[in-house]
Amino acid sequence: MKTETQTTPELSRLAELVGGMSVAMLTTEDGHGGLVSQPMAPLELDASGALWFFTDLRSEKVEHLKRVNLSFSDEGRATYVSISGHGEIHDDRQRVEDLWTAFARPWFPDGAESTHLGLLKIVPHTAEFWDAPHSKMVRMFAMAASVVAGKPIALGEHDSLHHLSEPELRYVQTPMVQ
Repeated sequence: MKTETQTTPELSRLAELVGGMSVAMLTTEDGHGGLVSQPMAPLELDASGALWFFTDLRSEKVEHLKRVNLSFSDEGRATYVSISGHGEIHDDRQRVEDLWTAFARPWFPDGAESTHLGLLKIVPHTAEFWDAPHSKMVRMFAMAASVVAGKPIALGEHDSLHHLSEPELRYVQTPMVQ
């Protein structure tokens, strides 16, 4: 994934966390309100923190982008990231050309000129992450110490990043009515 220089410390931390991760699980709501997930290969993390993907414009997901979640996982680094935001569809042919990779050819055999090839832009609102930067052996010892102590000990960092998108694009969650 190509990563541009980020404009805020929060976005820089997000870029650091997801950098090098080649697959994300995208979760959307289907037409019946059920959650549906699928693997997606990120192409770019742009300067505003948006993540870009190729998508088939005929896919049902393009109708369900008001609220989305991207989850990244790197078991080797013990880094896990969950990003909440919204999605947008773009059909900029020059941008498609610029981001084109031969790895997309199995899904788009006509290359960047494929009729149904579009861009999915995920605009992040918040991200939650778990990051244990130590070696696997250190993590195993920390887990064992945590079991003995009955509480988490040196298992890594768990935090949230907020205000990742421009103010006018931020998703405002409405309170649930029970």
